[in-house]
Amino acid sequence: MDGIINVYKEKGYTSHDVVAKLRKILQTKKIGHTGTLDPDAEGVLVVCIGKGTKLSDMIAGKDKSYRTIMKLGITTDTQDLSGNVIKSGEVNVGFDQIQRQIKGFIGEYMQLPPMYSAIKVGGKKLYEYAREGKEVERRPRSVRIMDIRILDYNDKEHEVTMEVDCSKGTYIRTLLHDIGRALGCGGAMKELLRTRVGGFGIDGAIRLSDISRLQEEGRLSEHIIGLDELFTAYSRVTVKKEYSRLVHNGNTFYEKMAEIEEMGALTDYVRVYDAEGIFTGIYRYDKAARIFRPEKMLL
Repeated sequence: MDGIINVYKEKGYTSHDVVAKLRKILQTKKIGHTGTLDPDAEGVLVVCIGKGTKLSDMIAGKDKSYRTIMKLGITTDTQDLSGNVIKSGEVNVGFDQIQRQIKGFIGEYMQLPPMYSAIKVGGKKLYEYAREGKEVERRPRSVRIMDIRILDYNDKEHEVTMEVDCSKGTYIRTLLHDIGRALGCGGAMKELLRTRVGGFGIDGAIRLSDISRLQEEGRLSEHIIGLDELFTAYSRVTVKKEYSRLVHNGNTFYEKMAEIEEMGALTDYVRVYDAEGIFTGIYRYDKAARIFRPEKMLL
């Protein structure tokens, strides 16, 4: 079985737990997720199956959306409420000031990865150092916040509910920590729900319990997304039969070797199929040289 499945990761499971359970349900070893979610977080976890694992980096690089709650007046070592409280105090800022500071984070900003993260330094994950009580030097990374929409503010609990659209590599709990620090009162993440990864939304995400049931009923394949369905915005190019071996071996090929329906509307990246209609991968079209070069092969 090759394809992509949009899983709803529930609270209490790690992303690794989800993959392990799916591996057992689907009885396949070749499977992997495209972006870790913390155990206390819920939402969209895109999982690649079979040849789909070759596309994991392309999916992981997509923009993401989250719904989250920030609790002001508290700072923790994990930047969320599961950690040890480092500092707490009164919140003496009003909603207008909170709103201005939040909106001020829209755009590019340098974010320091948290110690409680899976980023590796010296061959070891940061959270492993953190559990040993060690602080490791990290380099800030540029992330992009496309938008932050404030949905609610509970002034009694000092909790802000918001939606965030951001680039890959953004730590939402670090964003909330940084907003709290900018306000001078501290802030920590109370809840996190990932609502979107690229074109995969939460409305289409399937819970593990439903995946198991669908597999037993023989209906799971209806929910597995075909690999070429991810790239419908790209033009379709079919290699002529006598040249199919080129794409089977991941080689370049020229315009004259393929059937192209709309030459004038050809996109920079294309979906390439062999003469039998089998999707072989993503190619980049070099208009000047009239040649197609392999970008991501699936065979």
